Amino acid sequence: MGTLDWLVVVGYFFVMVAIGLWSRGRIRNIADFFTADGRMPWWLSGISHHMSGYSAVMFVAFASEAYRLGLTVYVWWALTIGIGVGIGAFLFAPRWNRLRSKHGVASPLEYLAQRYNVPTQQVMAYAGALLKVVDIAAKWAAVAILLRGFAGVPITWGIVLIGLVTMVYSVLGGLWADALTDFGQFVIQAAAGFAMFFAVAGRLGWGFPATIWDRLPDSHSDPLAGPYTSTFLMALFLIKTLEYNGGMWNLAQRYMAAPSGFAAKRSALLSAALWLVWPLVLFLPMWAAPLIVPGLEGAQAENAYIEMGKEMLPAGMVGLVLAGFFSHTMAMVSSDANVIAAVVNRDMLPHLWKKVRTFSAENQLLLARVTTFSFIGLSMVIAIASGGQGFVLKVVVDLVAATMGPIAIPLMLGLLPWFRRVGSTAAIASVVGGLGLWAFLYVEQMNKAAWVTKGVLVSWPLLLSLILYLAIGFLKKEPSSERDVLLDSLGSDEPEQEKVKA
Repeated sequence: MGTLDWLVVVGYFFVMVAIGLWSRGRIRNIADFFTADGRMPWWLSGISHHMSGYSAVMFVAFASEAYRLGLTVYVWWALTIGIGVGIGAFLFAPRWNRLRSKHGVASPLEYLAQRYNVPTQQVMAYAGALLKVVDIAAKWAAVAILLRGFAGVPITWGIVLIGLVTMVYSVLGGLWADALTDFGQFVIQAAAGFAMFFAVAGRLGWGFPATIWDRLPDSHSDPLAGPYTSTFLMALFLIKTLEYNGGMWNLAQRYMAAPSGFAAKRSALLSAALWLVWPLVLFLPMWAAPLIVPGLEGAQAENAYIEMGKEMLPAGMVGLVLAGFFSHTMAMVSSDANVIAAVVNRDMLPHLWKKVRTFSAENQLLLARVTTFSFIGLSMVIAIASGGQGFVLKVVVDLVAATMGPIAIPLMLGLLPWFRRVGSTAAIASVVGGLGLWAFLYVEQMNKAAWVTKGVLVSWPLLLSLILYLAIGFLKKEPSSERDVLLDSLGSDEPEQEKVKA
């Protein structure tokens, strides 16, 4: 990287910190910090939802799979998310918003205490919080690998540098800072993505999206290839539908921050459209990469995007692309840190430390900032300890994708009126059973059991969790008039005669 590239990166960091400082003035209370108090425009909510859904993992782990296997990574990742978010625009997005507007909910898990009971809420809070901190550690490792590849910065220092910048604007500005930086990052990342796309077009010709396939192995044009089977695809589609409509808690916040349920629906449709189109721009250069930087085998494939950048981009553009990498990771980490702070402060601490319930508005806001700081710091420590290489894809697919389903099923299906008689027994059994089966399969995989494929590891825990939720819910119905009132209130934006306190 040259001087101009470094100036671009430093300028990017400066803008992110400035946004955090500016957003601090908009934060008056805990509702502003966690949900923007429902004042976020639908288009900003939609762009923020999209940007918060992926990180530099795409340019390391997923770029590696695109380099090795071709088209399949778009099919099982971006396409499933785009379709899933489109479905969720009608099923889930408006309901998340009405939890805030009608019941004052500030955390995605806050409603679970009434929907099921407090023990169910606590099981899901602890399981999800532990998953999130490891997930974000993988994101830090991914962006640090990119920084090392482009600029020779050691992984530890890369994590510290990017983590500290993210920590500043997340702690100061809350969800407003997250959303505004998401928008800025969307613009920067678009410039970086098109820069790489045009560079490849200049090398291979403007028709390269159609012409490269004849020069690549036949399997690179297959929608499913390698370990990614139809079973894996179907399981991941259900997981991503649940995850990106609120099972990934920070994405539920984007819907909650919109002014109304109708606005949240528009946000989701915008995000769905971006998911279907934008990853194509990002992946096309990676599908062409074997023709430009051939011979990257095994773990070296994780450096495919780095090698492409060095080969194709002029001075200044490398820094812009690197800023684009940062933008993805910082968008996801800051939003995850905000929602984890919401869950800890609203759902976990009040049951561990009774005094929290009597905190003043000022002290609640201070506690939220301390929790955000602590979460980011812990995830950075885990990322540094991991060493980075080979850690990213393992965590994202084998851990996050495989365990998200059991955690998300009771949370997401609990919003829908069709499952109103499913109670806490089914919910807890669903989470514990699914995670227990995943733990068993993961140990078997570590012991080199050939039958534990990626499809098995991802689909079996999800399937068991879903079966337990539906079967126990059907056999042991737990009706509740209070729950009925809650669920009925989420069906429209019309004001209720009597609000139910969540």
